[in-house]
Amino acid sequence: MKPSPPVVKSADRVLDLLELLARKAHGLTHAELSSALEIPKSSLTQLLGNLEARRYLRFAPGPNVYTLGPALLDLVGRGRVAVGLVELAQPIAERITKQTGESSSLNLLRGDQVQRVCGANASQPLQFSMTIGELAPLYAVSSGKMLLATMPDDQREAYLKRFRPMKITARTIVSPTALRRQLREAASEGVAYSFEEFTPGIVGIAVAVRDEGGEVVGALNVAMPTVRDSPGHRRAIVAALRDGARRLEADLHRARAG
Repeated sequence: MKPSPPVVKSADRVLDLLELLARKAHGLTHAELSSALEIPKSSLTQLLGNLEARRYLRFAPGPNVYTLGPALLDLVGRGRVAVGLVELAQPIAERITKQTGESSSLNLLRGDQVQRVCGANASQPLQFSMTIGELAPLYAVSSGKMLLATMPDDQREAYLKRFRPMKITARTIVSPTALRRQLREAASEGVAYSFEEFTPGIVGIAVAVRDEGGEVVGALNVAMPTVRDSPGHRRAIVAALRDGARRLEADLHRARAG
């Protein structure tokens, strides 16, 4: 028989609290929460304060009740968008691969890494295989650089301050100055590149995907062998990526509006 995983009491309390309030549209008072969850009032006060400060709960004076807050609703919404984004992006990636003859994918931010969440592989014998779920450091791949370049300034600066790169290949950028320069160029041009910085013999090209509010939600990229890299092919790839991003953004907007 498989042993039960250890229980973290504080985590259970948070989840029980959120699940209870999700069933109570009009909210509950401090005393009602304490009674329903069997949590001492002193412990509950600190828990409610933390969740309210993080906007996961909202306190309404007068009735003195707690309800679910905007941060939680936003988190749920973002999760739905991420799932919908992957479903919408798959045919876009397939279209980009058909247009360019190169492998393509959609990539999402995961902390200080970027993750490939869907993609299409080229049919050519010499190709880069898009492994779904693979993680890569932001500084070493085109999609990661694109996400870095389009981050809010404070978020990007916080990343650059803790920047501790590893030399993955002989061409990996490990200089903060050089990385900053590349990010400025990517922000200005709307395109980011990686030249054999994560995988020897592979060039990456990426563009950002934005929601209707202009916030970057991911990056589309193409990865190709260096032997096929040329100015003309690169221009065709950038055009296909930009067209793909526009199509994906329009599809995402329609999906959210519907």
